[in-house]
Amino acid sequence: MPDNTIEFRNAMGKFCSGVVVVTGIDSEAAVGFTAQSFVSLSLEPKLIAICPAKSSTSWSRIRESGSFCINVLSAEQTGLSNAMARSGGNKFEGVDWRNGDTGSPILQGALCHIDCKLSVEHDAGDHTIAVGEVIDFQVAEEKSAPLLFFGGSYGDLVAR
Repeated sequence: MPDNTIEFRNAMGKFCSGVVVVTGIDSEAAVGFTAQSFVSLSLEPKLIAICPAKSSTSWSRIRESGSFCINVLSAEQTGLSNAMARSGGNKFEGVDWRNGDTGSPILQGALCHIDCKLSVEHDAGDHTIAVGEVIDFQVAEEKSAPLLFFGGSYGDLVAR
């Protein structure tokens, strides 16, 4: 099969996804990264999954703590998404957050948060599948549209 990585990436871009920021604490410092690969895995027990790249230095730091928080972003949080997607620097400068039950950062303005304990990881090519056991979750009272990603661009839809 010829190397068609770019074409495959473009094909996968035709699937609209929500945008989350995965957060954790490493040596008392907040760590985070933007992700699209998030899914509800099981209702009983309550499990979620994310698929961070093996090259992610943020995930390697979060993994060590044994817990993390999923923050589902609203359409107004494109700037936060971009800040958490970059490498290096203090991604949390100017970001309002509080500690969740696991100590992981809960981001102000997120549509909901899901605080998790890392349950297991599975090898998946250039990514890993990380399964989180849900410890706590909360849906924001404010009705906002979700931040979506499609075809390499952000978008949103009307909240109902």
